Amino acid sequence: MGYPKDLLATRALIKHGRYALIPPEGRVNNVLPNLKDCKTSILASPELGCKFAFYTIEIQPGGGTTVPFQEEGIETFVYSMEGKGQIGVDGQIYSVEEKGYIFAPASQGVELKNNTQTLWKVLLYKQRYRKIPGYEARLVVGNLNEIPALPYDGMENVHIQDLLPTDLGFDVNFHTLSFKPGGCHPFVETHLQEHGLYLLKGEGVYLIDDQWVPVKEEDFIWFGPYVPQAFYGTGRSETTYIYTKDCNRDVQL
Repeated sequence: MGYPKDLLATRALIKHGRYALIPPEGRVNNVLPNLKDCKTSILASPELGCKFAFYTIEIQPGGGTTVPFQEEGIETFVYSMEGKGQIGVDGQIYSVEEKGYIFAPASQGVELKNNTQTLWKVLLYKQRYRKIPGYEARLVVGNLNEIPALPYDGMENVHIQDLLPTDLGFDVNFHTLSFKPGGCHPFVETHLQEHGLYLLKGEGVYLIDDQWVPVKEEDFIWFGPYVPQAFYGTGRSETTYIYTKDCNRDVQL
């Protein structure tokens, strides 16, 4: 990487147990024993204060998993940001294009293989599944291009896409929100659910707790429970981010 070109500085904001903003600058490569020819950054984990783990993985041609991501009780979601490759779930292989994704129910093994000649960039999320009697999550294979973009909360300049089913078998969902220039949330949100959020394109300003912060493409944000939050799209083009939201479960006491 060489010598720094200026004084060392960062846009990162970290408050353990509350929130985090982690820009692409300053991320380090985490060596995982089950990955080969991959550059992996772990953006969120329980050490931060969240209930999930969130990774970016850049997979070189021929690279991928040597051993599946698989833990008893852990569910996994993979989203293809750039390029394409193969995702295996319990031995079944799926070809995934750009903007494609797969949700693997708890305890099922997930394998990644870049069988192309170009770099493959993915997001990977995992968390412990909260089972309730009579319901089960199921395998979901989809592509963002095939999901209708609906007006968000009655606003025509903000659109939402739901990537996973909403029935009680699922304790998590993934959505994208897309903001036309000047689009924003209808109000400042303050809620129990936590979010892991990755900006896919564009820029804007995000209210994180008590401060408005400029954010842009490739930024990651974690919001813990009850952290005030809202977004304005301020760029000259549309801003889109993908985010996770825990759902369909009561409070654990």
